[in-house]
Amino acid sequence: MKKFNFRKVLDGLTASSPGGGGGAGGGSAHPGATAGAAGTPREEIQETLTSDYFQICKTVRHGFPYLPTALAFDPVQKILAIGTRTGAIRILGRPGVDCYCQHESGAAVLQLQFLINEGALVSACADDTLHLWNLRQKRPAILHSLKFNRERITYCHLPFQSKWLYVGTERGNTHIVNIESFILSGYVIMWNKAIELSTKTHPGPVVHLSDSPRDEGKLLIGYENGTVVFWDLRSKRADLRAYYDEAIHSVAWHHEGKQFMCSHSDGSLTLWNLKSPNRPFQTTIPHGKIQRDGKKTESCKPILKVEYKTCKNSEPFVIFSGGLSYDKACRRPSLTIMHGKAITVLEMDHPIVDFLTLCETPYPNEFQEPYAVAVLLEKDLIVVDLTQSNFPIFENPYPIDIHESPVTCTEYFADCPPDLIPVLYSVGAKHKKQGYSNKEWPVNGGAWNLGAQTYPEIIITGHADGSVKFWDASAITLQMLYKLKTSKVFEKQKVGEGKATAEIVEEDPFAVQMMYWCPESRIFCVAGVSAYVIVYKFSKHEVNTEIASLEVRLQYEVEDIITPEPEVIPPFPDASSQLPSLKNLSGSTNTVACEGMMKDSIPCLSVKARPVRMPPGYQADLVIQLVWVDGEPPQQITSLAVNSAYGLVAFGNCNGLAVVDFMQKTVLLSMGTLDLYGSSDPYQRQPRSPRKSKQFAAGLTELSDSPVSLELERCKSPTSDHVNGHCTSPTSQSCSSGKRLSSADVTKANRRGPGRPPFRKAQSAACMEISLPVTTEENRENSFSRSRSSSVSSIDRDSKEAITALYFMESFARKNDSAVSPCLWVGTGLGMVLILSLNLPAGDELRQTEPVMVSPSGTVLTLKGAVLTFACLDCMGTLTHPPYEVWRDPNSADDGEKTRKRKLVMHSPSSSQDMGDHQFAVICSEKQAKVFSLPSQTCLYVHNITETSFLLRADVVTLCNSVCLACFCANGHIMTLSLPSLRPLLDANYLPVTDMRIARTFCFTNKGQALYLSSPTEMQRLTYSQEMCDSLQDMLGDLFTPVETPEAQNRGFLKGLFGGSGQAFDREELFGEATAGKASRSLAQHIPGAGGIEGVRGAAGGVIGDLTRARIALDERGQKLGELDEKTASMMASAEAFSKHAHEVMLKYKDKKWYQF
Repeated sequence: MKKFNFRKVLDGLTASSPGGGGGAGGGSAHPGATAGAAGTPREEIQETLTSDYFQICKTVRHGFPYLPTALAFDPVQKILAIGTRTGAIRILGRPGVDCYCQHESGAAVLQLQFLINEGALVSACADDTLHLWNLRQKRPAILHSLKFNRERITYCHLPFQSKWLYVGTERGNTHIVNIESFILSGYVIMWNKAIELSTKTHPGPVVHLSDSPRDEGKLLIGYENGTVVFWDLRSKRADLRAYYDEAIHSVAWHHEGKQFMCSHSDGSLTLWNLKSPNRPFQTTIPHGKIQRDGKKTESCKPILKVEYKTCKNSEPFVIFSGGLSYDKACRRPSLTIMHGKAITVLEMDHPIVDFLTLCETPYPNEFQEPYAVAVLLEKDLIVVDLTQSNFPIFENPYPIDIHESPVTCTEYFADCPPDLIPVLYSVGAKHKKQGYSNKEWPVNGGAWNLGAQTYPEIIITGHADGSVKFWDASAITLQMLYKLKTSKVFEKQKVGEGKATAEIVEEDPFAVQMMYWCPESRIFCVAGVSAYVIVYKFSKHEVNTEIASLEVRLQYEVEDIITPEPEVIPPFPDASSQLPSLKNLSGSTNTVACEGMMKDSIPCLSVKARPVRMPPGYQADLVIQLVWVDGEPPQQITSLAVNSAYGLVAFGNCNGLAVVDFMQKTVLLSMGTLDLYGSSDPYQRQPRSPRKSKQFAAGLTELSDSPVSLELERCKSPTSDHVNGHCTSPTSQSCSSGKRLSSADVTKANRRGPGRPPFRKAQSAACMEISLPVTTEENRENSFSRSRSSSVSSIDRDSKEAITALYFMESFARKNDSAVSPCLWVGTGLGMVLILSLNLPAGDELRQTEPVMVSPSGTVLTLKGAVLTFACLDCMGTLTHPPYEVWRDPNSADDGEKTRKRKLVMHSPSSSQDMGDHQFAVICSEKQAKVFSLPSQTCLYVHNITETSFLLRADVVTLCNSVCLACFCANGHIMTLSLPSLRPLLDANYLPVTDMRIARTFCFTNKGQALYLSSPTEMQRLTYSQEMCDSLQDMLGDLFTPVETPEAQNRGFLKGLFGGSGQAFDREELFGEATAGKASRSLAQHIPGAGGIEGVRGAAGGVIGDLTRARIALDERGQKLGELDEKTASMMASAEAFSKHAHEVMLKYKDKKWYQF
């Protein structure tokens, strides 16, 4: 009894004792185990991982910037920057050069301006702050910030090769900022000085600023109400003013500086000449139609932006967005290109946020020679080739189409077989689109080379439209390899048919919910939201064939219910009676209900019955669908596992478990979770009558840690004890061998309805989410984790036990086993673990004909919380991978002996008999992790990971030739535990789960890598490996590369003609403190940045950050003192020279008389 209590005390500890036999014995879950026996493995296994091996840092962000707001381009460096509503900036260059940085304030980016060819970027944000970013380092940092206190920023302009930034405000004033010091000049252009004194109204905010291409001393200011002022910076007065009765949206210069064009809110373009500013000399409404009276052209939608670009050998280009007529309400957003008399309208798939014309020269006073237009859309970035008359678009090299259909799940595989990437690319390349420009992508700045750490990495994304994308993610890049459309196996839904059919989801009936991939055997399996599983095999050959399909009836029953088909859950007295009844079950039953009658035995979707052409790549081998039962829809699949060596696929939901033989295309097992226990059910469950009351007594007994075998009174058929059942967990979706196949979060499938399509039936959502806690206290603690969708409140709490994790493995099923055998591990939402024995026929020929036997082993293990993942270690503590079949092409023309013979890799240690024939089972639930010794089933180690939260994801992964358990918690912590001793190695507060998307897509993989969807359009990759953090700097691309600025053509001539002295000198004289004075301190506040030292931001949280900041401050102080010292020395030298010169003069004239001078 004492030992039992001691175990309970240990169970409550947050970490197991790091050493000593007594601790291990005390932590044993089996009261009969001795300390020595339990402690033996601990002495044998030398764990190499320590906390020094771990550090969290973000590596790279892929995808399209979410909610973009601004666009900028450096024409010399050839890099592009995109600002977003969330305060993020993405900087893109050649493939591999992709940088993400974030304003700490999170304020939306209003405008971006490159310091052309200087390696710097200015951002203006919605919190009225300007920031200067240093791009001459791989991770850009803010050098300076300037916060405006009394005015709101509306527009910025930085002339080429100038250090003075013009800033327009909402009040109509224009301020000037020194880019080097980020201090405001005393020179201000006030709105009331800019407009005529007789004007009675405020001109509105500044919407445009630009200096004249002809004279840098003249500034063009555009005000929203239609006023344009040409301001002479030297004389501080307006040279001319132009008025138009429609609001201005943008202004563009002709390169000669004699004309400018404005775009207006009525869809018109006005062209103005500086010599006659009284009225525009040309007004056009490009998309307007002439009215019936023949005089006035109808007004159109506003032209939001116009660019006016000249060419030496052809007509100028006028490019604008908007301006379409109001009569066509459904017209798509468009970009119009006017070239001479030709007008081309390019229709876009999404609204236009901004666009920029890419020109050959950075000088505004030369022929611009435009060659492309970069168009930033709400959900895409396209670049149009202007050099070809049909204006084709360039093929985009960035992975910005991740969100083509919303991502519903992800899987990540690092260090997979090297031949997979070229093979997937070869079948995917055939699907490439035609019609792109034949020129190279024009945004090709920066430099990037492969880092030292390169190994094959593949990311798989499942999408709402049923598509699956395979991506090459090696060396922190991302490139799409292959796209698979899983919806092609089903008949298309006819419009308006949804309500009458058996659909259970209102939209996206093909959404991918779970994926399982075995890279070695190339078997791929998908579970869809409409309760189906598709098994795919990979082939390099096209094939035309029918798709095999099975239907499975999974029903949750606590007592015998008289149903039309009493053999749905058949008894298994022996193999001979088992198979026929299952075949019966699997055949498609024709009991489709008539209109108005109860739906029964019909699937949600219909599989194509005719032969289907399948191109090379993944080809559907088998479709398994759950069917309606007595008017209730099938519940969504919550766990999935496949094994190519066994030829089996297993999946479960909140009703029970199904095991299917995909080689023989038969259902081996289809049964409720309760029946899997046989007589070992630890819960007291009360019977219910069919479909009347769904209420159960909430008498859940507290679970003990030991394997239980409680003979309980069961209201079930006498054969149910012999049924082999396997509970799949709603959250674990794959055979999680720690190396590659990570099990999908338990919680993500079972508890989180909101991230998925809505369900017609309230019960569907409820069942999917149910993962009942063991005690009522836990229920209170986890109000967040247990939150149900509102529909659930109407449903009485069922004690339905969802299958949350499945794992095929060579293991010891029972205590007295002397050798490993094929097993299926089943984890449930109540923390129960069951092991099913699989009896496979020996030999290839028998495997095709003889039935596979599935039987319960009687072993039941328990944990707190829903089971998330399983893994197996051999007696040396090395990760053991599930067996697999080596891939061979199923459609190969060669029918020799070679192709027929299956080649299996079993992975079980060959010398297991000599090495003490035991293994370690690692089991992790959403609350705790346990390591059991098999076959004794002794709990060697237990670690309570979290009390107040719950895990969303747990994976056993390899790192530095060792193995560990990586966990992601709902409170945002990332943790790693050593194996097998479960010592905490890392616990970092990474990010809170603010969004269901993060919970649904977070996954770990080997080599210390992980990923999640940070926004609906972006994928964030991170590392928890210290080694990768250290080498990350080498892997990132350089944003800035030394490039010579092109020489100006007419610059010297123009300067001489207009008398402008040196550009920098001229502005310095006008705006510098000596002439303009200081700006009011209350107007704007200067905030020094991080000094551009890389890594400060990563360390900003702790003592290291404080030390780093202190060091930077000292460096700056030292630098200033050094400068002061130099200035003092210079002044002393100057004074000495003056003294010497004065002395020489004095000596020269000392003896001369006054008349000799």
